[in-house]
Amino acid sequence: MEKTLRLDKLLSDTGRWSRKEARTLIRQGRLTVDGEAVRQPELRVDPSAVALAVDGEPVCWSRYVYLMMNKPAGVLTATEDRRAPTVLDLVPEELRRPGLSPVGRLDKDTTGLLLLTDDGALNHALLSPKRHVDKVYLARIDGTVAQADVAAFRAGLTLEDGTACLPAELEGLEPGLCRVTLREGRFHQVKRMLAGRGLPVQSLRRVSMGPLILDGTLPEGAVRPLRPEEVSALMTCRER
Repeated sequence: MEKTLRLDKLLSDTGRWSRKEARTLIRQGRLTVDGEAVRQPELRVDPSAVALAVDGEPVCWSRYVYLMMNKPAGVLTATEDRRAPTVLDLVPEELRRPGLSPVGRLDKDTTGLLLLTDDGALNHALLSPKRHVDKVYLARIDGTVAQADVAAFRAGLTLEDGTACLPAELEGLEPGLCRVTLREGRFHQVKRMLAGRGLPVQSLRRVSMGPLILDGTLPEGAVRPLRPEEVSALMTCRER
């Protein structure tokens, strides 16, 4: 991967300026590189090796962005939709980047952990069943998990439409509450699997994906960048 970037692209990649706005402010001399004003938008630099500032304010840049969202109910896991709000609508303007998209899907009424990134390789690694990345959900159900249900999940369920699911873990926590661990993410899979065992889902919340655990202090609908240690942990999934 090329290490240098044009200054106008670098600024637009932060999500704070459009490419046109970036070119304008650079030509106005508002951008400094290592303390020196630069007026050439086409100038290429290694962003990891220089200090950038606009109007004296440091510009923080990373090649990829990684965001954690506590997804609320009623929001689509999509990049755009004409009829309903999407998860990208909840991302603050300063955190948006070209190519930013959710990793996998949560149903409209499912809440909890959602990762958004523009790192395509990581997106693929986290979703590939071959990588065995666990996705853990808490489900409120109508009923109580029995040992036969646990065994059926572990053996691999076949849904009513003939879809064969990979083996999964089911744990009854208390009457009406269970934990489900999947290594794939088919359409409405958790709800369909539990319904197939006579345990219809009343509400569903994802609490982890691989090493990434939902921040218990993050309010529903809120978004924050991942901490460096969280990003490092996720990289182990890409490197498998």
